[in-house]
Amino acid sequence: MKKTIICLLALATIALTGCDKLNTQKTFDKNLVIGKWQSGTEYWVYQVGGIGHTWDTSDDVAEEEAQDFYWEMDGNQLIITHMGEMGELIPKPYTLILLTSDKLQYRDNYNKTYSFTKVP
Repeated sequence: MKKTIICLLALATIALTGCDKLNTQKTFDKNLVIGKWQSGTEYWVYQVGGIGHTWDTSDDVAEEEAQDFYWEMDGNQLIITHMGEMGELIPKPYTLILLTSDKLQYRDNYNKTYSFTKVP
């Protein structure tokens, strides 16, 4: 009976610590995302409070005409929620790869990577 209890305790310990290692994810400082980011002709502005706006100058769109969005970060997850033409909210999840004071890189669920540089 003692051996059974010891084996069960050992298995529970392994299972619990193993799950912790599997769930470990890199976390990023959400304050670093605040600011204006550029990738080619595309611009994204992340503001305090989880709001922002985006535009693409190749579409002849200026910042004053930008599309608004909401954003949130949790660990290595960035969720950008766009507002559709009918007022619907469209969340798009991304996995952060890199976030520094001047570089932002994330990947979508289709494994496409997006890279940005912070601009003044």
